[in-house]
Amino acid sequence: MTKIRMTRTFAVSALLVALAAGGGVGRVAAQQSSEAPKAAAQDSPKLVEAYRLDFSINELEDGKKINTRQYSMNLNGNDSNELKIGTRVPLEGKEGQVEYIDVGTDIAGRMQSRNGQVEVFVHTDMSNFAIPEQAQGHDTHPVIRQLKISGSTLAVLGKPMIIGSVDDPNSKRQFQVEVTVNKLR
Repeated sequence: MTKIRMTRTFAVSALLVALAAGGGVGRVAAQQSSEAPKAAAQDSPKLVEAYRLDFSINELEDGKKINTRQYSMNLNGNDSNELKIGTRVPLEGKEGQVEYIDVGTDIAGRMQSRNGQVEVFVHTDMSNFAIPEQAQGHDTHPVIRQLKISGSTLAVLGKPMIIGSVDDPNSKRQFQVEVTVNKLR
């Protein structure tokens, strides 16, 4: 026999002896197959959970709903998103410089999954121009009214939840921010 064939024969013989001493081919195959699912579970990426957040901004007067605005956003678990609707208003600053302020609605939502629970974080910022009666004494500059509501809570899927509510100091109106979280997949 040639030297290469002798080396191969010796290697195969050594492998067979090792397999026989260790319990045979069946045991090695069984060990490999039991370790494979553990390794695959550790290496496989976790599925992304997708949600839709439906927001209602409710305006109430004397406890009766008089106006509702609806907004929606989709986002993945452990992610955030933002909706922004409004106008950039120019204001004259120092020495003829023009600055802009945002007037409108800004809603930011963030989801976080922890220990099998889903927590939702919401930040709303709503602003508009004051009606003329509320702007007395401010003839040259616009008067902006602003309302901010932020909060977090554990999500109860499919159920509307009030994140926060505030009373308008200039009227008998109340504003509520409500969110409904639905799982998409």
